[in-house]
Amino acid sequence: MTVLSVLLLVVAVALVLLSTPLVFPRSPGDAQGRVEADARGVPLIYWRPGCTFCIRLRLALGRSGGQAVWVDVRRDPAASARVRSVNDGNETVPTVFWGEEHRTNPPPSWVRSILT
Repeated sequence: MTVLSVLLLVVAVALVLLSTPLVFPRSPGDAQGRVEADARGVPLIYWRPGCTFCIRLRLALGRSGGQAVWVDVRRDPAASARVRSVNDGNETVPTVFWGEEHRTNPPPSWVRSILT
């Protein structure tokens, strides 16, 4: 194996790990996610595996990101529909809801300010 092969393998493994439940918590689905987020007073974050913007947000939030409720739009058609309803028909993630407010691909600092 060459150095380049090893480097590519490491990058591929890292990307796979970043889009798994090891980094993103279990996805409760749209209805349950809304209830959980409201009950705990935390943001509801819609995401999808492989989304680099979602990975960036999750890593930037660090440990505090685990407090939010994360819903995978690929696992729940209702979650996908809610995201499309606020993004001109596009399934753009991450889309974050907090109370009546929502933001698409928000700055991590905005989400972090809600979590603290």
